[in-house]
Amino acid sequence: MQDLKKRTKQFAVDCWLFCEQIPRSRELDAWVRQLIRSSSSVGANYRASQRAKSTADFINKLKIVEEEIDESAYWLELFSEVNSNRKEEIIKLHNEAKELLAIIVASIKTTRANRK
Repeated sequence: MQDLKKRTKQFAVDCWLFCEQIPRSRELDAWVRQLIRSSSSVGANYRASQRAKSTADFINKLKIVEEEIDESAYWLELFSEVNSNRKEEIIKLHNEAKELLAIIVASIKTTRANRK
């Protein structure tokens, strides 16, 4: 799954590049920090899952990835509500979040099925 390692890392970079262009304000800064944290956590926790000590540990780590991707999607949805001039970029990032979420959920389901 080397491709997914690269993809989750790129998601974090793309979110950072998006956030870099957000105008500074007290309100937006809070959302920027949240998106940067959650999007970078996706790749970090996915990498950690690849070093899991057991199947249960692997699933737990993937569940964290699932939560962080979903949180990233939420922050992107909020940005979409208040930042209409960057809709295309936000849609692209949100679509990537949805695709990554689908992959992770499928991986969790497959791992659970194979464990039984």
